[in-house]
Amino acid sequence: MIQNNEGRYERSCRLFLSAKRRLIAATIQFFDLFSGIGGFREGLRRAGNFVCVGHCEVDTYADKNYRLLFDTEGEWYCSDARTIEPERMPDFDLLCAGFPCQAFSIAGKREGFADARGTLFFEIARILEAKRPSYFILENVPGLLSHDKGRTFCTILSTLSELGYHVEWKVLNSKDFGVPQARKRVYIVGYLDFRCAGKVLPEPETNGAALVQIRAGSQGKRVYSPKGLSCTLTSQAGGMGGKTGLYDVGVPIKENTKLG
Repeated sequence: MIQNNEGRYERSCRLFLSAKRRLIAATIQFFDLFSGIGGFREGLRRAGNFVCVGHCEVDTYADKNYRLLFDTEGEWYCSDARTIEPERMPDFDLLCAGFPCQAFSIAGKREGFADARGTLFFEIARILEAKRPSYFILENVPGLLSHDKGRTFCTILSTLSELGYHVEWKVLNSKDFGVPQARKRVYIVGYLDFRCAGKVLPEPETNGAALVQIRAGSQGKRVYSPKGLSCTLTSQAGGMGGKTGLYDVGVPIKENTKLG
C-alpha cells in the first residue's frame, strides 16, 4: 500500500511539472469525456490556448456532429467511457465531463446510482485516479445537489477528495452569461494545487430579463426573442407536464405545473 501511494505521488509530481511547463507555454491540454456535440470544447476554443487531445462519446449521432464541428484528426477516441483503458490515453492537464444527468434530473425518475447512467461518475473517478490531471470541470443538473437528500452529492465530493482533489461547486445560469435562455447547471471544479482555492468560479451579475415571445405556437414551434429569455431549450422532456405545453409566456414552468 505504501509503495502504491509513493508511486502515485511520484506520478502526480511528474504530471504536475509537465502541466506547469505547458501552462508556462500558455497551452492547456484537455480530454473531452461524455463530449456530446462539443459544448465544453467550444467554450475552451473561444477562451483560447486550450488543445484537445481526445474525446469520448457513445451516441453515434452526437459524435458525427462533433467531428463535423471540430477537427479531430489524430486525436485519441473511445466510444464508451466504461471501456477506456487509462494507460492507452494521452496525458492531459484538464478533464472535462458533462456526465449523464438523466439519473438526477427532476424530469426523470431520479434513480441516481441505481440507474446505469448515474454510475458513470465513477468512470470519471477511475480516470482521474489513473491519469492525475491537474484540473477537472464537471457539469450536471442542479438536481444532483438534492438527490437522495444530498447523499449522492456527498458521495461524489468524498470520492473526489479521497483522490486528492480540492473541489469547488456552484450553480450557474446561462442567462447570466449573455445567452438568451434560462438554464441552470451545477459546475464542479477540482484542482490539485491548493493555491487555486477561491479563484475559479465566477460571480456573475443576475440577468433579470423577461420572456419575449415573437412567435406563438405549440411546444417545439414557439419562438422567443434573443432580447428576452427562453425558459428552456425544449419542453418535450419527461416528468409531469412533459410534451403537454403547460406554460404560457411570462409564467414559470413550475407554477403552471402546480396549476395543472
